[in-house]
Amino acid sequence: MDVRAHFRLNDHGIDAAALRRELEDAHCGAVIAFDGVVRDHHDGRRVSELRYEAFAELAVSEGRAVVDEAAIKFAVRRIVCEHRIGLLGIGEIAVYVGVAAAHREAAFAACRYVIDEIKSRLPIWKHEHYADGAAEWIHPD
Repeated sequence: MDVRAHFRLNDHGIDAAALRRELEDAHCGAVIAFDGVVRDHHDGRRVSELRYEAFAELAVSEGRAVVDEAAIKFAVRRIVCEHRIGLLGIGEIAVYVGVAAAHREAAFAACRYVIDEIKSRLPIWKHEHYADGAAEWIHPD
């Protein structure tokens, strides 16, 4: 079976439409995508922007391991995951996970697995900047 799984860090903006095209496969009846976007609040505070920093070499290696695990664990044909680093504004996509599979159950399960593992395993850190001028490092949630 022709399975393709990719993970990338991105410092210039995530193009969800282009990533969606990477999932195209005539054998797949389900395409699931998750866009994690920068929200304007956290714990009752107004967020103005945030910065993601990463230990890039390890993040890419571990990210590739995660998508490869999902490709083996679930009956999927395509997985694309891209995570932003650098300064992001409200509404920008911080992380994209897309999965294509013959059936929806596998696509949903693989997508959930990838985002959960990415959030818990990768050395990527979020530094939130607030409207009041303060800033704080946030543990993944």
